[in-house]
Amino acid sequence: MLKYLAEYLSEFYSGFNVFQYLTFRSILGVLTALLLSFIIGPRMIRCLSHYQIGQQVRDDGPQAHLSKAGTPTMGGALILVAISISTLLWADLSNRYVWIVLLTMLVFGVIGWVDDYKKLVLKNSKGLAAKYKYFWQSVGALGAMLVLYFTSNGGHELQLFVPFFKETVIDLGVFYVVLGYFVIVGSSNAVNLTDGLDGLAIMPTVLVAGALGVFAYASGNASFAQYLVIPNLQGVGEVIVFCGAIVGAGLGFLWFNAYPAQVFMGDVGALALGAALGVVAVVVRQELVLLIMGGVFVMETVSVILQVGSYKLTGRRIFRMAPLHHHFELKGWPEPRVIVRFWIITVILVLIGLATLKVR
Repeated sequence: MLKYLAEYLSEFYSGFNVFQYLTFRSILGVLTALLLSFIIGPRMIRCLSHYQIGQQVRDDGPQAHLSKAGTPTMGGALILVAISISTLLWADLSNRYVWIVLLTMLVFGVIGWVDDYKKLVLKNSKGLAAKYKYFWQSVGALGAMLVLYFTSNGGHELQLFVPFFKETVIDLGVFYVVLGYFVIVGSSNAVNLTDGLDGLAIMPTVLVAGALGVFAYASGNASFAQYLVIPNLQGVGEVIVFCGAIVGAGLGFLWFNAYPAQVFMGDVGALALGAALGVVAVVVRQELVLLIMGGVFVMETVSVILQVGSYKLTGRRIFRMAPLHHHFELKGWPEPRVIVRFWIITVILVLIGLATLKVR
């Protein structure tokens, strides 16, 4: 929005041309989202506390979590508001990628909000039934993928690129929709499963979003794409503004969500942010790199699958409790230690993911 105002003002003063640079607008996106989080955060926490929209804690979980009962939840709405406003202010709103990633995030945010509302306000412990949640996630993911497919120009947009291998490219055709569907839905649920400790999910989300922003910028720049031997996707560079907004909003939320948390994001934030990472990875054609950089999310998801599968097949549990972070808690690790070590793992994995830009 402000990009267009800057274009008009540049006719009178050339200094406003700086707003045409993607890097400058992405930095402004980070700072705007961060500032909005700081402004809105305290007010939202007070509002959630006033209406007693607080966390419900399971009795069979780690005993240390019992003290968290009643902590304001649904704070993920703060993240979505900050990301949306920042993106609308600084991104090129004529760019189709911007609208696809933003609307996909918001659709999944609505699904999460309904689930949280049922659990926390209507006191329905099951929340939105799993089959309905999965149905609406499928609608959101398929909708995004069909729009991307039918508005694509073919070529690189419908190919799968294998990291670390320069010449390994797979033409997907219509299977592009299928792959993207699983990436978006899977990523959404993976982040949701990870969101179980103070700050555990939001920092990896920030790190992965920042790295995906680098991929978006490089892929959207013909010179960088040619030098790095990655797909050159016209217009995809604008997604870096959206990624920057995720970084700023995520850091702003972490200010309040750091141990001991003043607010939790709830499904409204976790489902939306996971979907946002998934759809950005699809747009920049780095689905496999997302698996690497989001390794913590993958581990958490796999731990749940293995736990459930083992218990149903053999009646025995592999972990003391799933997802994986609870296993380490029950082994005696203090919560901050689990959180920080998972963050460190994510930093390492994100660096490996970024290395795929050059190691081919």
